Amino acid sequence: MNFDVILRQAVCAVRRNKMRSALTVLGIMIGIAAVICVVAISSAGSRQLQLALDNLGDNLVWVEAGGRTVNGVRTGTGGTKSLTVEDAKAILAQVPLVKKVSPQVDGHVQIVYGNQNWGTHYRGESPEYLEIRLWEIESGVNISQDDVDRAAEVCILGHTVRTQLFSQEDPVGKVIKVANFPCKVIGSLAAKGISVDGQDQDDFILVPYTMAQRKIAGITWLKDIMCSAVSNDAIPIASAQIKALLRDRHRIRSGQPDDFNMRTPQDVINARMESSNTLSLLLIAVASVSLLVGGIGIMNVMLVSVTERTREIGIRMAVGATEGNVRLQFLGEAVTLSLLGGLMGVFLGVIGSYVIGLLLGWPMLISPQAIVTAAAFAVAVGIIFGYYPAHKAAALDPIVALRYE
Repeated sequence: MNFDVILRQAVCAVRRNKMRSALTVLGIMIGIAAVICVVAISSAGSRQLQLALDNLGDNLVWVEAGGRTVNGVRTGTGGTKSLTVEDAKAILAQVPLVKKVSPQVDGHVQIVYGNQNWGTHYRGESPEYLEIRLWEIESGVNISQDDVDRAAEVCILGHTVRTQLFSQEDPVGKVIKVANFPCKVIGSLAAKGISVDGQDQDDFILVPYTMAQRKIAGITWLKDIMCSAVSNDAIPIASAQIKALLRDRHRIRSGQPDDFNMRTPQDVINARMESSNTLSLLLIAVASVSLLVGGIGIMNVMLVSVTERTREIGIRMAVGATEGNVRLQFLGEAVTLSLLGGLMGVFLGVIGSYVIGLLLGWPMLISPQAIVTAAAFAVAVGIIFGYYPAHKAAALDPIVALRYE
């Protein structure tokens, strides 16, 4: 039997029972659409997380002061005083996979301008910090190495701080009070928005780390060392090399805990992506239930069709149709039903994905692979659930079928 003959017969059978066929393909359609939507949302979510990772810094690796134990009491993160500027210089000089380093001293501070004041965080940094964290200066200039050498009382404002103190006024050149020290504003940063953990990334000021050490915090050590690896793939190796170097410089013996912590944004993003992927797999499994229900619907409809057309089957066999011809005829009808549901599901899934993308504000890209997989899955459902009714039709005794009323 030719393929075009099978297709014509299948289409005629579908058209003969329009309502029943429509209800049959509904389950397949919903299942395919749900799978495409879930895959599209998952892919878009992964891209958003990757963008968030890229937004955190240029292959960022940072070392933060760790905890220590005093008389059995463990201090938290930041409790040690062992990180120094010399450590930062050693990392840059001795770890070839690190291309930029910025010492960091940070904390909370109250800042005042005129009759406005705002509680925010200060970050004492070197000129390389903006390149490491991928921050852009909206107006003014960056902190210079001369500012660091002189512990100059200059600062750069984050967008939130600028808005709170100056509203629409240009802050560059103005003098604000930072912990009672007059500090000249030399620049302001472009807005970066909310981070992946919900924090305002624009609510801080930047000052030279030497000024933060000597005049604000009154310390000689560092809170953090911000580093930029040469590539994303180099981050794990660079982290291991930094850890080995600092353990050696801090004379930490084998078996003793580090007095610092190694952090990378990739750890956070990977954890979130793993959770997102797990949720996506769960949603795909739930959506697949619709495909299972649709497949069972196809099998039931085809069994009813075999019963209704028993006499027709007997006549076909009597005039020379083989068991294979009958089997292909009914299998073709089942596959046609599932393909119709698949095509309608693909259309609904694509439209639904773009609508969801508009609501979430995410750019949606429908993977051609997902569409092809969905279509193949629809065909597989038709073959799997249509085989038994087709086999049952082909196994009918022609004489018994002709006598069936």
